[in-house]
Amino acid sequence: MFKPEPFVTRVAFTASDRPEAQDARARLVKRYGEAPEREAQVIIALGGDGFMLETLHKHIPDCPPIYGMNRGSVGFLMNEYSEDDLLERVNAAERALIYPLRMRARDMAGQTHDALAINEVSLLRQTRQTAKLRISIDDKVRLAELFCDGALVATPAGSTAYNLSAHGPIIPLDARVLALTPISAFRPRRWRGALLPHTAKVAFEILEADKRPVSAVADNLEVRDVLSVDVAEDRSIGLTMLFDAGRSLEERVLAEQFSA
Repeated sequence: MFKPEPFVTRVAFTASDRPEAQDARARLVKRYGEAPEREAQVIIALGGDGFMLETLHKHIPDCPPIYGMNRGSVGFLMNEYSEDDLLERVNAAERALIYPLRMRARDMAGQTHDALAINEVSLLRQTRQTAKLRISIDDKVRLAELFCDGALVATPAGSTAYNLSAHGPIIPLDARVLALTPISAFRPRRWRGALLPHTAKVAFEILEADKRPVSAVADNLEVRDVLSVDVAEDRSIGLTMLFDAGRSLEERVLAEQFSA
């Protein structure tokens, strides 16, 4: 795991393909200079939330702290963009330590796919047929049959993303729980999901997979035609994001619970 240094003077800049992000990178490099990524104490990511996730994934497992500034569409995980006092902001920033989910998916061809997810692992139906899932927690079947469009397991950091859109709960960052949330559950219709301890091992079995094909997605990596999917938090990998003082990720997640 990356060990932070006491005072940040060496930063590297990375930007999404959006013109405004590329322009911002050029101006910031000219103003502050730039260290090679392998020598940087902090990486400045310029883009939206998707680019922040992409940057975190790129640098696993030895990921230095990432300080994002919004030059994209959605900026929940990003700080407000400003070119002034950048090093002062970075050094005064509050740290959010997050742990990813590890997905292991087995497909109909017999192949096994491993991937990490910072926000969520989601299972989604591939055709007009509803998905039919069996869900086990720590090797005990908790839901023998779930007819649905899909289901997901979200981290606290990801609980305000797809999980929230699927009517899942918002989770405080330090709650040490995971959200298990159905997507458009048809039967049992009233099941709204569960909050699980962060140590829980979630296993999905796809029933009638030939008739009801399902894909598994870990953030932005998709595996199609899966037969089973195992999901668990990986505490061996810690990722650090930096947020301006008074605008921590914990504060944003709390405020989101009171938003209209």
